[in-house]
Formats: sequence, C-alpha cells, structure tokens
Amino acid sequence: MNKVKVLVEGYAKVNSDGTWDATCSTTLIDTGKLKIIVDPGCDRELLLEALEKEGLKTTDIDYVFISHYHPDHCLLMGIFENATVFDSIQWQKGPVGGETPEVLPETDIRLIKTPGHTLDHTSLLVNTDKGKILVGADVFWWAENEEQKVDIEKHDDFAEDMKTLKESRRKALEIADFIIPGHGKMFKVKT
Repeated sequence: MNKVKVLVEGYAKVNSDGTWDATCSTTLIDTGKLKIIVDPGCDRELLLEALEKEGLKTTDIDYVFISHYHPDHCLLMGIFENATVFDSIQWQKGPVGGETPEVLPETDIRLIKTPGHTLDHTSLLVNTDKGKILVGADVFWWAENEEQKVDIEKHDDFAEDMKTLKESRRKALEIADFIIPGHGKMFKVKT
C-alpha cells in the first residue's frame, strides 16, 4: 500500500522589505516499488536534510511530480538525476519524453486537474491505509501565522482564476480524506 510522508512542511511569509520567504510542502510517496517526490520546492538544504532523515539520496527517487510551475514548487526538480519528471501535460527523462497519463505509470496514483491557482495546476490522489490523501499543492495554502481555516471562498493573491480555484477546492474536499496543502499542515477533511 502507498505510504505518504510530508518531508518539508511548506511555509510562506512576507519579509519587511516586501520579498517572500517561502518553500512549498514537499511530499514523498513510497509505493513499495517506486519513490516519488511531489513538488521539491526551492529550499535545497531543507530538502536534502529531509531526504537524509529518510535514508534517501537524490539518486533514489524514481519520479518527480510538479503540480505547477511557480518557483517555490519546482526550482529543485533537476536535482533528482535518475528521476522521470511529470507534470499535468508531459513527462521527461533526459531527452526522452511523452504525454502524461491520468495515472502515474506502475502506480494507482491519479492525477486530478485542480486549476485556478494556475490554469495547469494538478494534484495527486493517493490511496493509503489512512484513506485517500490529496497532495493538493496550492489548491489550499496559508501564510505563516495565518489561521489554517479551510474556506472555499478564501482569496488567493496569486490565483489566475478565483472562480475556477473555488471549484477545485470543492472538488478536493469531496474526493479526499486528507489534504496536503502547498503551505501549511496536512489536514483531515471534515465530513
């Protein structure tokens, strides 16, 4: 059965000079056969420390999945030298690539289109012993010291389409038992 672990809990804060200090939640999915990183983020030191705690090296990762192309989610995707990189549209391994299927190859992990934050935003739905976990990236996210309250109507300053994002949030809450947000703690979906 798939095992899911948040390696890096994403954070986001605005500095006094108006710059951001942020990296996304980085998730490890272990299928028993494959090791998958979802959104490697942009804090190299934090990511490498988290991998080391799991007894993993960058060469141990089989797949990297990128939910969307904001730099705080994808900057480090190239450090996994043996991995096939997937996004919502295509996969690439070195010079070879192709179209991304609806289910990651050799797994039961489904790609779920969750547009709004960006138009190509895609989440992963993972079956586990605990239930269905949606690695939801920025469908939901919270800034540092912000109450982590699930609100479909919450404004997202970075969203390309708020109306579509609200629909994606509704969908996420309907299909998942737990959601890993782009920035913040994993939460249980209340029924």
